[in-house]
Amino acid sequence: MKIVLAAVNAKYIHSNLAVYSLKAYAKEYEEHIEIREYTINHYREDILAGLYGACPDVLAFSCYIWNMDLIRDLVTDVKQILPEVPVWLGGPEVSFDPVQELERMPEVAGIMVGEGEEIFQGLAGHYIEGNGKLEDLKGIVWRGEDRKIRVNPPGEPMDMNRLPFIYSDMSGFQNRIIYYEASRGCPFSCSYCLSSVDKRLRFRDLELVKKELLVFIEHEVPQVKFVDRTFNCRPEFAMAVWSFLAEHDRGKTNFHFEIAADILTDEELKLLGTLRPGLIQLEIGVQSTNPDTLREIRRSMDFKKVSDRVREIKRAGNIHQHLDLIAGLPFEGMESFIRSFNDVYELRPEQLQLGFLKVLKGSWMHEKALEYGLVYQKKPVYEVLCTRWLSYGEILRLKAVERVLETYYNSGQFSHALEELVKVFEHPFALYEGLALFYEEEGFDRVSQSRIQKYDILLAFAVKNDPEREELYRELLLLDLYLRENVKSRPKWAPSQEQWKQESREFYRQEEKRRCYLPDYEAYDARQLAKMTHLEFFRYPVNGAGGKRAGRTVLLFDYKHKNPLTNEALVLEIEDIGDNDYD
Repeated sequence: MKIVLAAVNAKYIHSNLAVYSLKAYAKEYEEHIEIREYTINHYREDILAGLYGACPDVLAFSCYIWNMDLIRDLVTDVKQILPEVPVWLGGPEVSFDPVQELERMPEVAGIMVGEGEEIFQGLAGHYIEGNGKLEDLKGIVWRGEDRKIRVNPPGEPMDMNRLPFIYSDMSGFQNRIIYYEASRGCPFSCSYCLSSVDKRLRFRDLELVKKELLVFIEHEVPQVKFVDRTFNCRPEFAMAVWSFLAEHDRGKTNFHFEIAADILTDEELKLLGTLRPGLIQLEIGVQSTNPDTLREIRRSMDFKKVSDRVREIKRAGNIHQHLDLIAGLPFEGMESFIRSFNDVYELRPEQLQLGFLKVLKGSWMHEKALEYGLVYQKKPVYEVLCTRWLSYGEILRLKAVERVLETYYNSGQFSHALEELVKVFEHPFALYEGLALFYEEEGFDRVSQSRIQKYDILLAFAVKNDPEREELYRELLLLDLYLRENVKSRPKWAPSQEQWKQESREFYRQEEKRRCYLPDYEAYDARQLAKMTHLEFFRYPVNGAGGKRAGRTVLLFDYKHKNPLTNEALVLEIEDIGDNDYD
């Protein structure tokens, strides 16, 4: 007897915490359970062939909004080639209307509803050892031999300490993002979120959490994402975990947390300010700054406190912050959303995500859809198309803004040029809407661009809107470019360095002898130093740097030492270049 757990993930680098947890919890049946992981980018025919080749006696799918359409098609095809194999579903996308899902998919034998570990364990025992009858298993909705649908009583909330640790053997998770949960449930009641449905906030034992996190640190896992909905809802727990990570840090692993910034305590802020740059990153769901919207979606948030906390964290310069907005919420029209966007942009987070409301089954937002005039996609991902306050045309405007925001702001590759260019516009949103319109007018939205072409486009846009400062934008874009990469071919718009070629050669000859700026490069000669670093002569002061020579700033880009938050090269201002007393 073999049960195959099938996971269709969004990307290869993602791992599916759910299916591994199911298998580990049903440890006594481990030799009968096989996990098959795919991505939504796999050809359907290849996934089908893989499932057929696994020779399952029972097949179970993990269902989410991003894979549900593909799973429906797979279920239909699987039952044609493996008609005797029972197919089960589980996960958030099928847990809130399981009867309707079974009616919609007659090929499916049943659905596991809610937390799946104990449910799957019972189901595995039923099929593998013949333990118990389906009518006795809690937490399932299933189809009897007479094809009638039965709804069993729900399962009990899980004791978090009984959950198995699935990463004891890290060999199967190399080069993948690791997902970890220390708690389940959420203390807040946001109407758009399924986590708000579960008020049973439960934590894993702190000492157990520490022991497990140490495994990731010792294996130097690149990134661990906590899936806890509001990690800092219990301050003493958050403090203990962050302190532990600081004490055992090896300088390799990054930990990602979703938090509520306005409830951060002074003690937490003080601790966060001491952490190694890149040790943790924070995702903060702002969603909107409109008080009426926040009240309507039952979102408890003090934006002034959020702003104060975000700014304080940013001043420390050691933590990447990712702030979210959601377009399509009630009482938020275009004018209101622009205000929300500008409010959040002024905080200068490392990333600003412009997301769109998903009207999820089981959420309060879904219940209020008619009242709000919510029109949304009828198939997953159920994304909003328009509302009483926001037209479809305005949604399309925001979609265009989202694309250029991702390309230019969230990439972090154009930060200096954007910081200057935004001053030309009435407000930040106007900059990105203008850039989106420029893309459409020039046809750039219909084709993909290389990295250098994106610089070309931003320069053309800047010159169109601020022609008198063309030379400044050329240099700022060159600064942004060399901060990220030691490009071998200079862009065609880059100012010439010909007049300073001799000074550059002399700098590297002197540096080979004395190592004033590059002490870590002692094994390399002048020619090699020139290849491994980059020296650039700017006509404009950069970030307040003036240099000894009037009207010129000389910067050395050291790619061996990079900022862990921005991935930018270390930049050193060379003030004495060309001087006889260089030392």
